[in-house]
Amino acid sequence: MTDLDKKVAHVNPITRVIDDINRIFFEMGFALTDGPELETEYYNFDALNTPKDHPARDMQDTFWIKPNKDFPGVKRQLMRTQTSAMQVHYMEENKKLPFRIICPGKTYRKEATDATHEMQFQQFEGLYVDKEASLVTLKSVLNIFFDKFFEKNVDVRFRPSYFPFVEPGAEIDISCFKCKGGEAGCPICKGSGWIEILGAGVVHPKVLSNVGINPNDWKGFAFGGSVERLAMLKYGIDDIRLFYSGDLRLVNQF
Repeated sequence: MTDLDKKVAHVNPITRVIDDINRIFFEMGFALTDGPELETEYYNFDALNTPKDHPARDMQDTFWIKPNKDFPGVKRQLMRTQTSAMQVHYMEENKKLPFRIICPGKTYRKEATDATHEMQFQQFEGLYVDKEASLVTLKSVLNIFFDKFFEKNVDVRFRPSYFPFVEPGAEIDISCFKCKGGEAGCPICKGSGWIEILGAGVVHPKVLSNVGINPNDWKGFAFGGSVERLAMLKYGIDDIRLFYSGDLRLVNQF
């Protein structure tokens, strides 16, 4: 037996967190869905009610694919900037309502790489469509998720925000699970007592209409965030670049 044979395999913390997310939402009745990383402009932006002049469409923010002259009929393509596109695919293909889905996957954005930003990162999004879906239901779902994920009781706070595909929209904060009250010098919440963690809101009526769902009969809410951010918070990792460096000193801890 060689030294290589004796080594024990370790699960990457990103994979571990994705598995935890999927498991917790599966227990709440959410189905898992997947979709392409190479997307069309329609699914990534148009169907999600993103205006034509929105900054996210700019070349400095999105990896656009150079058109192939041999295929003039192919719509503009890009590397998806959000897994929200998977929600549109699912709603187009599944007309049996109500439904709850969770959409994890890799996304790409033109980011200046530093300790908290990467050009590629894992994102997870959830979509809940029902007759009576509301922000109250959303808060209940997120409370259950965060309590189970961090294995501690945490409070959830909504702050008004703007996202094209929801109305109203909100930034989601959770109470700091380290200092529990905003201690000066806390490395996680910086003394505020709160941690910004997700974006969410009530699905915009235009998004439902775009996939053939009557917004007068059905409502929905959506939420999404970075898998790496959850992993960094849960495991005390202070640099997102460590997940992609190939350094076994990180992976071997898990």
